[in-house]
Amino acid sequence: MATTALPPSLAKLIDRLQALSDPKSRYEQLILYGKKLPPFDPSLKIPANRVHGCVSNVYLTASLQEGKVFFNGDSDALISKGFLGFLATGMNGLDPQTILALSPDFVKELGLSISLTPSRANGFINVFRTMQQKTRELLS
Repeated sequence: MATTALPPSLAKLIDRLQALSDPKSRYEQLILYGKKLPPFDPSLKIPANRVHGCVSNVYLTASLQEGKVFFNGDSDALISKGFLGFLATGMNGLDPQTILALSPDFVKELGLSISLTPSRANGFINVFRTMQQKTRELLS
């Protein structure tokens, strides 16, 4: 596994998903990550927080606390919310430089691409890239 170059928090989540051989089980695990997201204030569902390029409505915020980045968000689709929850769980508490240095290549290691439609795969990447963009904005 190539997860060793990733932050331990993200590598651990990827290892967990990879251990599930059944694609349906992987989807179910993703949905659980989405359900674990804290409640998202409806007033934050504004264009500035929308993840562009997703078929479903996905909203994402980022905050900087003691030099660490924390994400929260919501989506009207279970899988998209699962992507968001998965990435937030793996990336919350990382420093901005670590987040900005990540490559989206790790998405291939999840083993979801076989069963994801191209638009869903793009959605996952778009959520990830929006997290990086929000991190850049926190630094400026």
